[in-house]
Amino acid sequence: MISDTRVVAIGGGTGLSTMLKGLKLHTHNITAVVTVADDGGSSGILRADLGMLAPGDVRNCVSALSEVDPVMGDLLNFRFKDGSLKGHSLGNLFLAALNETSSSFDEAVKKFSRLAGVVGTVYPVTNEAVTLSALLENGTVIEGESHIGVHHDGPKTGIVKVMVNPEKPKPVEGVIKAIERADIIVLGPGSLYTSIIPNLLVDGVVDAIKKSKAIKIFVCNIMSQAGETEGYTVNDHLEAIERHSYEGIADIVIANNAIIPESLKIKYASEHAHEVEIDAAKVLKHSRLVQGNLMLVRNDKIRHNFSRLARAIMRLGSDVNYFENK
Repeated sequence: MISDTRVVAIGGGTGLSTMLKGLKLHTHNITAVVTVADDGGSSGILRADLGMLAPGDVRNCVSALSEVDPVMGDLLNFRFKDGSLKGHSLGNLFLAALNETSSSFDEAVKKFSRLAGVVGTVYPVTNEAVTLSALLENGTVIEGESHIGVHHDGPKTGIVKVMVNPEKPKPVEGVIKAIERADIIVLGPGSLYTSIIPNLLVDGVVDAIKKSKAIKIFVCNIMSQAGETEGYTVNDHLEAIERHSYEGIADIVIANNAIIPESLKIKYASEHAHEVEIDAAKVLKHSRLVQGNLMLVRNDKIRHNFSRLARAIMRLGSDVNYFENK
């Protein structure tokens, strides 16, 4: 049965869009708040050529929440393989055209969502052209979202914090109200420093989360990410979010405890990614902890099982003790 629970999901990338596919099976009152800091790939090219905000993460979320013919979702994600359009997705180009005929990027996203038959609402977190940078432990500053998540050989130096320029960009109208009125707020899953945290640097977002009476849930990634969270535990992810917001931002942390096949561990290790260790005792100092088999393997890639994850989130929203410390 579809409920009227108000869920706000904050993040970007594949993680957020995957989770949305599951959430829409439980509620149509979904708001996705999506980062626009991407400057690589098709999004980066369109951003540089047309001066628009990065469309990729928004397009993924629109596709995930689309309730029109499934062919539409496939078309939105279709990526050209040859010619001058090589690397571009049709959805990105469609959104770029709508942006050219709209007064703002969020207006273009509204039109895009309506045409795609979206369940709920997709908001770019800001209409401002933000540039993301990261301060490393050795004092180096990396400029640009696409340069942050890159593995570097040699001595490892972690990320201290990420920043946006301009500082404290203005949120899109509707974002703050949606967060304040939510029953459940979900952070993640997705790239920690380049998908989740950039949303928290937009003016008013953290204050709205703190003010909201919603159950606040952080969904931790199953695998670490090269150049971004190498060697991170679940608690390391949580503390990074708290450094950019406030202590205790997550009432509940959800983590996968399914056993990962050795062959996949070896494959991911070759890409400088490893299973995220659940350091339960440390996490429990901040938040409740929910552990479960939330893993789905498809084409040798580890993803969250969106169906199981969505069920867990919705149950936690209705009964905070349902999974306590399991």
